[in-house]
Order: sequence, then structure tokens, then C-alpha cells
Amino acid sequence: MEGVIKNFKRGRKTQTTNQMIIYPAKSKTKEDASKLIDKEVTWKSPGGKELKGKVRNFHGNSGAVRVLFETGMPGQAIGEKVEIKE
Repeated sequence: MEGVIKNFKRGRKTQTTNQMIIYPAKSKTKEDASKLIDKEVTWKSPGGKELKGKVRNFHGNSGAVRVLFETGMPGQAIGEKVEIKE
């Protein structure tokens, strides 16, 4: 399943660079997003590097999920596609 990176997980004054908010393609509700918890996520950079993460929790009521990546993500990753293994 594919998803799109929308933003970093952030607060009012802080930004967590290894956690991203992702909108999966087939997830429209909180219940759909909760089925994806503990799934593997892979992002491939234009240079060929792969960064892996894991879905940790849903985010909001519209089907978004919060993904914890192994290392910090670059800002260029926002808007890019990721692969969610089912």
C-alpha cells in the first residue's frame, strides 16, 4: 500500500524529525488507520538510500498515521510517497 508524507510530528514550538504524519491511500477513518499499527514503512530517497520506520499510532480522525523512523527525515521527504507493507 502506498502513502504520502504530509509533515513532521510537531508541537507549537518543537519539531520531531524522526516522526512523520503519513496519509495512507486506502485509509479514510480512524478505524482504518488503527489496523495499520506496527506495519513496516519504507521511504526511498532520490539517491537510492532507504529509510525504514514503523507505524506507531493513528493521527486524528481522517485516517492519518504517525510513523517512527529509525533516523531523522530530511525536509525534502514531505510530499513524497512511501511504501507500507501489509
